[in-house]
Amino acid sequence: MAGARAVRKKKMDSLQFRERYGPWAVVAGASQGLGAEFARQIAARGVNVALVAVDRERLQAVGSEIRSAHGVEVRTATFDLADADLGGSVDALTSGLDVGLLVYNAAYAPIGRFVDQPLEGALRALDVNCRAPLVLAHRFAPRLVARGRGGILLLSSMAGLHGTAMVATSAATKAFNLVLAEGLWAELRENGVDVLACCPGPTRTPGYLQSKARGSLRPMEPDAVVIETLRALGAKPSLVTGRSNRLAAFVFSRLLSRETSVRLMSGATRRMYGDAGTR
Repeated sequence: MAGARAVRKKKMDSLQFRERYGPWAVVAGASQGLGAEFARQIAARGVNVALVAVDRERLQAVGSEIRSAHGVEVRTATFDLADADLGGSVDALTSGLDVGLLVYNAAYAPIGRFVDQPLEGALRALDVNCRAPLVLAHRFAPRLVARGRGGILLLSSMAGLHGTAMVATSAATKAFNLVLAEGLWAELRENGVDVLACCPGPTRTPGYLQSKARGSLRPMEPDAVVIETLRALGAKPSLVTGRSNRLAAFVFSRLLSRETSVRLMSGATRRMYGDAGTR
């Protein structure tokens, strides 16, 4: 009996999600890690997905998997989110679609001492991590306001809560997404549009594993991050995922001075990455 009630509740939750954020969602950076998991879990709720990434082979594999598992419509497009004509490329992908949800997950993360990193890498981080989500939010927000419902979900990071050595540029870009999402939450909620900044801590994604971080806390699994995030959409402007991460964020943001927090976080990233280069 309890199992049947759980199934009915899950179906009702999916129906409500689909009515508010469907019939289509755009997921940028969807070929692996959190982006692919967002696409899977959104599709599992009956929402069609338009997927964007730079890796064609991986993106097509994710799209095929989602079609087979969830029976929704899937569109894919392969292009660089740093492209100057990003808006036009996304318009072509979503032509004729009623998009109710934008998820921006893509990121470029230079790792290493700022003075050792080429300027080109830092500027690419700005293009992928800041310019692109701004362009897409500006593209879709008016449509969502006109619909009177929908959502925008921007991936930030716990690194965006404070300045941090070894990831100074990428952490700064994540702060941009956090503040942008919170501002849009305040502006658009009266129009029925939900906006959320997701701030994960270490997460077991291919990018995290490739970075070869040493001595960090036990990473969360992508599915757990996405479950928490989708539940929080519409309930608050920002979310730090994971109970231990929320406790750490509270201590660093509320109990310690900013100088102390920056020193401690920077010490942790120096131990994690050592002499790492751009990832």
